[in-house]
Amino acid sequence: MAATSATSLEEAAEGGVAQGGRGPSGLTLRAFLRNRRTMSGVGIVVALCLFCFAGPLFYHANLVSVNLNLINEPPGPGHPLGTDEFGFDILARLMQGGQSSLELGFAVGILGTVLGLLYGAISGVIGGFGDAILMRIVDSLLAVPTLLLLIIVSSMFSLNLFVIIVILSVLSWPAVARLVRGQVLTLRTREFAQAATAMGASKRWILIKHMVPNTFGICVVTSAFGVADSIYALSVLSFLGIGPPPPFADWGTLLTNGVNNLFNGYWWQVYPPMITLILVVLAFRQIGDAMNDIASGGQTGRIYARRRRLGFLSVGTRFETQG
Repeated sequence: MAATSATSLEEAAEGGVAQGGRGPSGLTLRAFLRNRRTMSGVGIVVALCLFCFAGPLFYHANLVSVNLNLINEPPGPGHPLGTDEFGFDILARLMQGGQSSLELGFAVGILGTVLGLLYGAISGVIGGFGDAILMRIVDSLLAVPTLLLLIIVSSMFSLNLFVIIVILSVLSWPAVARLVRGQVLTLRTREFAQAATAMGASKRWILIKHMVPNTFGICVVTSAFGVADSIYALSVLSFLGIGPPPPFADWGTLLTNGVNNLFNGYWWQVYPPMITLILVVLAFRQIGDAMNDIASGGQTGRIYARRRRLGFLSVGTRFETQG
């Protein structure tokens, strides 16, 4: 009887992910690949990545020197999407701008998710007074208006891609940390966590072996939304004129330049970057929403996001579980 009890404790402790219920850990590669919504979003993202990073290897254009003879040329032979006010090829600029936008989106999505995962998991495992202190830090960061902070920083320093990545990463991980911490507090009451504690497992072991794997599904979902929000934020900054200075280019910069010439009839300078930007943001949101449905397993405990906005820019993300 004692041997049976010891065996069951070991199985519960080692099988934390399996016995953790069908929460966010229900997100599997097989379910991901079988979901049409996720695959459609992934298809769009892969196509845009190939377009931006592999396209310049096959499509060559001059993006260095101004050509006054090609200013504001409509789409035609030699320039499928026309040229802009400097004589630059719109298609080549779209590829160049997409590289910066996608690099920032993936960097912020990964960094913010990793930081939030570690911080939230540690806070939830520690509990008590330490957890309260760590969460007050998160609340302070969530109260920072992103747009206002970026305007202040841009007035003091010259923004570049690295600085924007750092700022957006610092301001995006608290929302992930709060969500992960809530999931960890729930997992602490499960049988596998109590069994591991009863067997003398340290908090570090429980954190690495059980808590982080069980919250990985949540992090994958939030990272997809984080990429979309980051690309959106960079485009807004460039549209407002407080983004990185030239020769830096992104889809927001192209859209701003095109809007300035829209009333002159140069429509080809507006619609390509606008359509591309809409496609990439919707694709990542489609992936995140579909993975959210997969992770919830069709239950009522889905993850819903409430975003507080200041102007056009998402200044924070709060997550709640609807029971």
